[in-house]
Amino acid sequence: MPKTIIIRLNKESPKKCSLTPLRERDDLDIEWYHCNIGDKVEVGAVTLLHPDGVPLSDEDNGRPLLLVDSSWRDLSRVLSTVSGDFELRCLPKNLVTAYPRKSKTFEDPETGLASIEALHAASVGLGRRDDSLLDGYYFGDKWLELNPQLNDED
Repeated sequence: MPKTIIIRLNKESPKKCSLTPLRERDDLDIEWYHCNIGDKVEVGAVTLLHPDGVPLSDEDNGRPLLLVDSSWRDLSRVLSTVSGDFELRCLPKNLVTAYPRKSKTFEDPETGLASIEALHAASVGLGRRDDSLLDGYYFGDKWLELNPQLNDED
């Protein structure tokens, strides 16, 4: 995996964060930013995982990967204060989350992945599959079971 930049919104519960197990891993090149809505963050030239992008490919290995860890309803407000040169890339549309989403306040989107699922799918899309990213993710086996098409990317 290329260097990964993760912007994590402070208001999200760390107990529910699928990326928490990665914090203990010093073998991964991850730069973490913890921020509040409105905080300014400069990231430089990056590949931004975004639903409006073109499909991610191994040609995107030359730039750091930017992942925003927030709720869908906060994503646009977080990105509004992030500056950099973004290349928008998307993941396959047919991926199915294993993370049980349930909002008491907002309607959950029909699509969407847990952040660790998006990072794992990106490793596959970049041609650098790393199943160890799922270590410590309670729903990792279910994620792989629900998305056999990820095996086709090898």
